[in-house]
Amino acid sequence: MINHLRTVVSVSVAAGLSRPLSARHPPTEAAGGSSIERVTDGELVGLARAGDTAAFSELVNRHQRAVYRATLAALGSPADAEDVAQEAFVLAFRKLGGFRGESSVRTWMVAIGWRLALSRRRGPLRRLRQMLSIEPAVEAMVPSHAPSPEAQVVDADLLAHVRGLIQRLSPKLRDALLLSTGSEMSSEEVAAILAVPPGTLRWRVLEARRQLREHLRRQGIRWAR
Repeated sequence: MINHLRTVVSVSVAAGLSRPLSARHPPTEAAGGSSIERVTDGELVGLARAGDTAAFSELVNRHQRAVYRATLAALGSPADAEDVAQEAFVLAFRKLGGFRGESSVRTWMVAIGWRLALSRRRGPLRRLRQMLSIEPAVEAMVPSHAPSPEAQVVDADLLAHVRGLIQRLSPKLRDALLLSTGSEMSSEEVAAILAVPPGTLRWRVLEARRQLREHLRRQGIRWAR
């Protein structure tokens, strides 16, 4: 999980603020005297635009897990995912003025992280890291056996095999599968991030699973799902 303090410091430096967000002394209550934890995301965006740095810090606190999970689904490497998530919040801070509320704040922030992650997912080293670390999607599809040594060996071999199969899916199918199973977001949110209708997203996920199941069937491997 990304470090919240590191995030707000990074945002502060990028924005040219004299002190990090967490060290400044902005108001802790929104209009009407409400505690900032009870303020809606949309209201927090408005406060952040007006210079309330605690409001943006609260947005980071609320959505850093979702952004990190999405970048991890795209990149595989926790270290790379954390770096990109940091960049995503810096970019989100700079783009606050352009947020029009056409999607939820969480979807908007995750979309920023996802696009940044895709731009990073080009070099051979990162592709190798992704192939070796896509556990959320793999574990969601491979049934676990009893924790005997023999079963653990079988599971490990099957997991490694499915990792390779996922990497050979078309980019559209692979991204739909990874983001749907690895980001903990609703199908509607994932569809918005990928800029496709929900029905298209569902088809892509089902088709990805069908292709994986067919590959395994041809090799005599039963897939419980």
